[in-house]
Amino acid sequence: MRRWQDWANLVLGLWLILSPWLLGYSATSAALWNALIVGVVVGLMALLHLQNGPMWEEWVNVVLGAWLILSPWTLGFSAQGNATWNMVVVGLLVGALALSVTREKPKAA
Repeated sequence: MRRWQDWANLVLGLWLILSPWLLGYSATSAALWNALIVGVVVGLMALLHLQNGPMWEEWVNVVLGAWLILSPWTLGFSAQGNATWNMVVVGLLVGALALSVTREKPKAA
């Protein structure tokens, strides 16, 4: 079953990949690589689930959402406001969207 949440997470993954340049923090190495790597994985997990992939990919996105929220302080770029706010907001969205899918009850056939 294809869900709107997977499409939204795909868009958020693409946003993460582009955000270092669009928000002006591409010179901050830790923030740049964090956004690129997590963005690619979030996008791949969304694509996997759009192809009727396993439910575990949603749990991967929950973990990635939590990582995004904590990463500015863990990786030491919390002084970079654009990067920090981007990671926290996108992390909340990715995690919430993935959790909303895990809470859905399967429909009877």
